[in-house]
Amino acid sequence: MKQQATPILTSLLDTDAYKLHMQQAVFHRYRNTTVVAEFRCRSEDLLGEYADEIRQQISLMRDLALTEDEYQYLTSLPFFQQDYLDWLKTFRFNPAQVQVSNEKGRLKVRITGLWYETILWEVPLLAVISETIHRHRTPDIGTEQAISHLKQKLTRFRQDYADVDLSQFRISDFGTRRRYSKSVQQDIVSLLQQEFSPYMAGTSNYDLARRLNLSPIGTQAHEWFQAFQQISPVLANSQRAALQGWLDEYPDLLGIALTDCITMDAFLRDFGIQFASQYEGLRHDSGDPFEWGEKAIAHYQNLGIDPLTKMLVFSDNLDLDKALALYKRFHTRVKLVFGIGTRLTCDIPDVSPLNIVIKLIQCNGKPVAKLSDSPGKTICQDKAFVKALHKAFNLPLVKRGN
Repeated sequence: MKQQATPILTSLLDTDAYKLHMQQAVFHRYRNTTVVAEFRCRSEDLLGEYADEIRQQISLMRDLALTEDEYQYLTSLPFFQQDYLDWLKTFRFNPAQVQVSNEKGRLKVRITGLWYETILWEVPLLAVISETIHRHRTPDIGTEQAISHLKQKLTRFRQDYADVDLSQFRISDFGTRRRYSKSVQQDIVSLLQQEFSPYMAGTSNYDLARRLNLSPIGTQAHEWFQAFQQISPVLANSQRAALQGWLDEYPDLLGIALTDCITMDAFLRDFGIQFASQYEGLRHDSGDPFEWGEKAIAHYQNLGIDPLTKMLVFSDNLDLDKALALYKRFHTRVKLVFGIGTRLTCDIPDVSPLNIVIKLIQCNGKPVAKLSDSPGKTICQDKAFVKALHKAFNLPLVKRGN
């Protein structure tokens, strides 16, 4: 008799905050929208041998449900409306929406269904894939090695930056999707809360935020802007429609806009005085962060907005040293938060983190794309649509990765 697998995930809230924030907006406004999302591994392809085990974990996710304590916690936050939370209590993952296969050694994952339901698959599924693979590849490594390594990094940090004014330095854990394991993420975040508390702004993980009494951090992801490429009647207006759609749901909250779905330059052309005034700030997720920060500050200045009233969130491949370099460049000019992910929750000697993502490829049966400011991060299967996107946003046609 086949032994029942132990579930990796034990809480519906073991996900990034932006998934619930986006889900509420989709629940209220785009309930009939359908999407397709696919898995990509940028670091390697031969993960297919783990397909059966990952499929087992997906099957177990059908049992996840919001507990009463979790429900009460969410009701205490200013972000959520009662109708959405009452529906979320009834929500269950539907494993039939996820197809997993091993195709010539490559792991293939495809998610299909109504957007407001399938939106919750991405983060916990990536966490499951990451933990499953690390369990097999480095079974003797765990929280002890992760904590020891982090303590060494914090000691060096304090020594190297003892003469730097860190009064405005703030980091957040953004490491759920590519963590070594659930237990490693929890212990890493707990240690940072205890020993790095002046600089710990919060976590993107709602389960950890609730249990550790930390601020949940996150607004929207690329999929919000991608979906509007088909929701908006005019492609060239899709970014402005996405920005306005977010404000319609959250007029006074969660006001950090992600800038790189199409490119920073294209974003700034759409981010005029009205949006720049209403949004609290911007998030960087691809391309040169120093160049991006200079562009953001110059844009605010050109609009007559004091950058010191706005926030820049850096979240692309950061570690403590890179965050400090950015802090030293910008901290007297703008408010800052640094979202550190893989370099916190999967930074262990002799462990190779997985560079894995799940991104939308279709909305309402039609293609969508993420171009980003890093060519290797581009995701789209339809070359004609990529050309249409370049034309709509007046972008030069350059060769981009897939």
